[in-house]
Amino acid sequence: MKLNIAVLAGDGIGPEIIEQAIKVVNAVCEKKGHEVKYTEAITGAAAIDAVGDPYPEATHKICMESDAVLFGAIGHPKFDNDPTAKVRPEQGLLRMRKQLGLYANIRPVETFPSLLHKSPLRRELVEGANFICIRELTGGIYFGEKGRTDNGNSAFDNCVYSREEIERILKLAYDYAMKRNKKLTVVDKANVLETSRLWRQIAQELAPKYPEVDTQYMFVDNAAMQIIQWPKNFDVMVTENMFGDILTDEASVITGSLGLLPSASIGLHTSVFEPIHGSYPQAAGKNIANPIATVLSAALMFEYAFALNEEAEMIRKAVNASLEQNYVTEDIDKSNAKKTSEVGDWLANYIRKNL
Repeated sequence: MKLNIAVLAGDGIGPEIIEQAIKVVNAVCEKKGHEVKYTEAITGAAAIDAVGDPYPEATHKICMESDAVLFGAIGHPKFDNDPTAKVRPEQGLLRMRKQLGLYANIRPVETFPSLLHKSPLRRELVEGANFICIRELTGGIYFGEKGRTDNGNSAFDNCVYSREEIERILKLAYDYAMKRNKKLTVVDKANVLETSRLWRQIAQELAPKYPEVDTQYMFVDNAAMQIIQWPKNFDVMVTENMFGDILTDEASVITGSLGLLPSASIGLHTSVFEPIHGSYPQAAGKNIANPIATVLSAALMFEYAFALNEEAEMIRKAVNASLEQNYVTEDIDKSNAKKTSEVGDWLANYIRKNL
């Protein structure tokens, strides 16, 4: 099979972790006889520095012409610390989501048996936790009208959702629930927000069409508590953009490291696969960042973009082996830390020699 992959390394640790994911993809393709072509493109702060645009048209064209996008991270302190900056790296990420029609972000939250001791939660709370967060990605407050009034002393961000946007993400969530344990939790703030009331109304309209699914409704503040108190109670969770952004980052700590969880952003055009963590500029160039979330994002890419489930499973087996043998970066084990590149080499070699 021919795989045409756009590579957007981005900022900070992005280039380092993407390099390791490519090593693993190459190893899998060699074993399975696939032909892979990579096309690199710039985005984020690197693109602003180069052409003044965080998501240039040339980058978008490459993404549209590819089968999948393997994405690193964006963000730089010089923009984070300048509230007056007119152009920001994150604008490129939002525009990419909008222009590619990436309306759904899929984030699996799964604990690793060999790392249960690293979770901030007690072992009995997290052992066996395995759920999926589905976040609406192209609507809500992040894309609503925003601005300042009163000579800049007042600010507003509008949260807007349409029936079409809500229905398509809820239908996707129900489809996932049907494939898993037939339990869906719809997270909103319907006691306060009108947009959330529309979410709940539409969910209640759709629920009878999926009688096998146990549909539950939960306010976002309660969901934030229950993710920590009873993470094993969740199977599929669906929510709007900002709530999903916050809850998925919260859920990520259950595993013991932010550097372990992948994500897939899917929708109308080319899907994007990326780690859930940021650009971690403090570690950039030091060869210490954990590449596993990016490597597991490549596994999702094989699964969702190419329907190559065996290839995805090969990557997951290699990752599990590295964790079990404690061949990990410093965020997991400072006393015996391996370099980013060493972990990438180990994973690729494991696939070549053992799978």
